[in-house]
Amino acid sequence: MELIIITGLSGAGKTQAVHCLEDLGYYCVDNIPPALISEFVRIGVDRESLSRMGFVVDIRGGEFFDDLTDVLSQLKAAEINVRLMFLDASDQVLVRRYKETRRAHPLAPGGNIREGIRLEREKLAMARKMADFVIDTSSLKTAQLYRHITDLLQPENSDDASFTITVESFGFKFGMPLEADWVLDARFLQNPFYVPSLKHLTGRNRKVRDYVMKSGECVRFAARIAGAVIELLPSYVREGKYHLHISIGCTGGRHRSVVAAEELASRLRENGLQVTIIHRELDRSK
Repeated sequence: MELIIITGLSGAGKTQAVHCLEDLGYYCVDNIPPALISEFVRIGVDRESLSRMGFVVDIRGGEFFDDLTDVLSQLKAAEINVRLMFLDASDQVLVRRYKETRRAHPLAPGGNIREGIRLEREKLAMARKMADFVIDTSSLKTAQLYRHITDLLQPENSDDASFTITVESFGFKFGMPLEADWVLDARFLQNPFYVPSLKHLTGRNRKVRDYVMKSGECVRFAARIAGAVIELLPSYVREGKYHLHISIGCTGGRHRSVVAAEELASRLRENGLQVTIIHRELDRSK
């Protein structure tokens, strides 16, 4: 089991840090009382899906936050692989961030942001001393913070080890998929819809697949898209993006786009990438 506990100054980037952990496959809980972490560990011992967990603990927890040092000592005594990540930033940067977001500092209800930061530094002094990682986010953009955390937690992993891809088929007549990063058009492929024996089948049927694939255009299409993904993947990772959603459409989303999506997903998997495939229209009533 691997545990990462994130703490640090309000406004230093804890939300972005926990999003990074989620992208890396950690089960994360925000603003948890430290005393409850041990309970999550107990639950996770017998569950492979909870083998990597991340927790955000900070002064929003009030008096519960004071338990953090004791909980850390207990976990380490139990030989749990736990590491504390502390996010910091300069007072000037923190003040600017608070003014930009127009949020109140949790320790400055009267509006004196600098006084709130001073009090928070005092309360977090021991946690900072105990931290395994201290990250100063003063000059880091979100993508740079993602990259820094990834390098700290996965120094020996390849860039694409945690990258996931969703390949989706859809029908243009039912609307564009809003969540797509790439939208590709498969309507140039031969259409089985106009073949009476294939019309009521789907792209998952062998006969439909053979019909769409026989010209070789679908093979070349999938090969070029897969090549582009593989070539650009390191650039996505460098910018802090660990998921790519590719949507391939045809008119109804039941024939050509399904075949093309399956072919693309297969090629990406052959290159060791983690791929989830969705056929949006196959469960739609005709």
